Parts: sequence; structure tokens; C-alpha cells
Amino acid sequence: MAGPRARRINIPLRRVARMCAALLFVLLADVTLIQGFGTRGLNADPRNQRSVIARFDHPRGDILTYEGAIIATNRKTDGEPYAYRRVYTDGERYAPVTGEASLNRTTGIEQAADGVLSGDDPRIRVRSLVRHGSAQGAAVRLTISERAQWAAYEGLRAAGRPGAAVAINPATGAILALASYPSYDPNAYTTTDPAELAETDRRLRGDPGRPLLNRAVNQSYPPGSAFKLVTAAAALSSGEYTPTSRVDAPARLRFPGGTVTGLPGSGLCGQAHPTLPDAFRASCDAAFAGIGLQLGQDILRDQAEAFGFNAGDLTIPLRVTASTYPLNMDRAQTALSAIGRYHDRATPLMIAMLSAAVANHGVLMRPYLVEDVRLPDGSLIDRANPTPYRVAMPATLARQLTSMMLTAPGAGGSGTAASIPGVAVAAKTGAGEDHALFTGFAPADRPEVAVGVVVEHAAPSAAAPIARAVLEAALS
Repeated sequence: MAGPRARRINIPLRRVARMCAALLFVLLADVTLIQGFGTRGLNADPRNQRSVIARFDHPRGDILTYEGAIIATNRKTDGEPYAYRRVYTDGERYAPVTGEASLNRTTGIEQAADGVLSGDDPRIRVRSLVRHGSAQGAAVRLTISERAQWAAYEGLRAAGRPGAAVAINPATGAILALASYPSYDPNAYTTTDPAELAETDRRLRGDPGRPLLNRAVNQSYPPGSAFKLVTAAAALSSGEYTPTSRVDAPARLRFPGGTVTGLPGSGLCGQAHPTLPDAFRASCDAAFAGIGLQLGQDILRDQAEAFGFNAGDLTIPLRVTASTYPLNMDRAQTALSAIGRYHDRATPLMIAMLSAAVANHGVLMRPYLVEDVRLPDGSLIDRANPTPYRVAMPATLARQLTSMMLTAPGAGGSGTAASIPGVAVAAKTGAGEDHALFTGFAPADRPEVAVGVVVEHAAPSAAAPIARAVLEAALS
């Protein structure tokens, strides 16, 4: 039995043991908290180079066009600590789609599909380890058509003004072209020199042309006369109008109160009561503003939202800025919104989606950019599954709108500049403030491609030639 002296000696030892146990517990708890809850923050910390080194210590998957041309791949470096760097083919043309993978960030498809491109996705990691014994990224094949993308980008570049062009397969939602101008070369971001990278980023962010802005999906514009598709659809679906209805088209429309006093007429405005299709083809602002006054903002908003306005849920998988139709307007503002003015805003993607919904019998398919994902050995990991996004209108109404949009030679349509020999084109052109816009599809009787084009600070006729070139490229 221990004596009093031994017990007195053990008291400090027990205290030390308890203190050590408590410190050990605190240390373990801290490690647990860091590993369990702090991993994301540590990985995102720009001072942490481990995640960057890991990103480039093995080849990322290639990014390919629909036809199989490689537009983003890897090049082995000579030095440490990065084994590989990204290389982009025709970088400026495809930058709005591919984005870039740099030491600081990923953007575009490089970001949206990072899990499969890097091999971190569990489906990719397990199969590549089993089959190859090492981590490997999967290849992402896009829906982008080389010809359509070339036509879209070159058309915008030839116009010489900022803008964007989008082409969609209306039956599936597959995006055939997504171009933005001015653009940038993603290869400028793939340097392994941090100082050079910082200077490149500073220069491009300070460029007044905003080349880093993806105007196709992240810039919204007043839709102008393109919005008359929405107003015409609302009018026909309300039951108050038919394709033979005659509408008021005064030389000047005066608003009943509100913040705006009136709207000067144009085209058929001032003539005696044109039919709804004739007013649509002539793009008579006063007639459609009057229709908006009669229908009211709630009916117009319901129809706009049926096309996808005011929806913040769209990714393709790139994040898409919402197109918007305003709330709480007075009657004058409602009249202006009916002709795509006031606070109406639409991305070029939405401008294309308007026609895509009409072309697909009123059903708007969810737009998407990724066709399939495959391992280096060709094994299929994932494939696109086209799904409906909105039912914009009944099929009968879509056929009526198609007839109103026809621009084949002799049809008297509003988009005659986009006519293609031997092909019936359904279209609507116009101007949103001082921007040129075009929305349309072809062939009108068997639609294969719908387009949306915006050219900033340009004459109303500037968008149609770009649209025609994209339509021809996609149909060929």
C-alpha cells in the first residue's frame, strides 16, 4: 500500500497527465474540425499551391467539338512543380465555351465540368484507377458545331462591334454555336509564371472591350422588336386575337397616364387597321404597344415566363444570367414592355430560345453544351439526355407564329436579309434601343436550327447577315 508520501508525489503526476490528455483532446478536435469542415476553405486559399499542383500533375481530359476536333488539350512542361499545362486551339473562337484552366482559376466548361476533366469525379477516378492504375481525366465532347461556331464568330468579328450569336437545335436543345465578340485567347492564361499571369489578367480585365465577358449568356439587352414574338403569342393565346384580327395602328399612340406620353408610329402605323400578321411583319410599334395595353402586364408576364423570362435556374452547364420581364408597371410602362422596351432584358441565348420554342411546336427544350463524356479508352461515362424546359404555347399557336415569321422570298417577312435560296426562314428582326437583334429558325417547315444574334450599337440590319451565315453553316 502506498504511503502518504507516495500519494503526495502522485498528485502532480495526475495533474500533468490530465493536462496532457486535455491538450491531446483539443489537438485531435482541432484536426478533426480542419479536416472535416475546413478543407474547402484551405483548398480555395490562393496561398495553397497543393491543389494547383495536383490539378496539373496529370493530363486533364480533352475538350472536343461535336465533330471530334480537339479544342482544349495538354502539353507536358519541362519544369517543376507543374507537369502539364493547358493548350487551346482557335482559342478566341471557342473561349466563351471552353473558358480556361490556369494556376488561379477555371472558367467556362473547364470549371463547369472540372470534376470529369480532372478525374476527381468518383465515376472517373474509380474506373481510371482500375483500368489504368493512375488518375486520368475524361474527355468532354461538346454540342458545338465547328462550321456554325466559325460562322458565328467570324460574322461578329466582321461586323466589328461587340455582340453575341447563339444557335440551338430546337428539337433537342443542343447548342450548335455560342460566340461572343470581342473575345480573348485562353492560352494567355496558361503560363506557369505567376507574374506573367497576373499581368495578363490585369490587362484583360482592364480592356474597355470587356473580352472576358461572355455576352452570349451573361449579358442582357433590351430585346426590342424580338419581344413582339412574346406579345403576339400572348395575344393569340388570350383568345382576344386571331391571325385574321385587325389591330389599331395609329400614327401616334397616346398612353393613358403614366410616365410616358406617347409613341410615334412606324411602318403600317397610321394606315387603316392592318391584320395582326401584317402589323407583326411591319414591326408596328404602336400596334403592339396597344395590344400590350389591352392585354395588361400580367398576361404579358405569364407569356414571357412561359418562354423562360424571370427564371434563375438555367445552366447549360455554364451559369446563365436571367432574362427579365419587369414587375409593378403603370400602363405606359406596360405598353413599352410589350415592344421590348422599358426594363425588358434578354440574353442572346434567350433571343435564340424564343425562336426555338416556336420551331419545336411550342415546347422549349432545355439548352445544353455537353454531348457526352468518355474515358481515354473511349468508354462512355455520360451522355446528354434532352429534356423539355418550358411549354411556351400550344402547337397550333406555334404554327400561327411560324406563318407570321416567314421570310422566304416573296413572303414579306421582317427578316428578308436572312433569306437563304431554297430554304424558308422564319424570323423577326428589330432594334433594342441602339442594338441590332435577330431571332429566327430554318427550315420553317422542318426546323433544324434556331438562332439569336445581338450586335451592339449597330443599325437594325447588322444582325441578319450574321444569322444567315450561321443558319447556312448549321444546315450544311
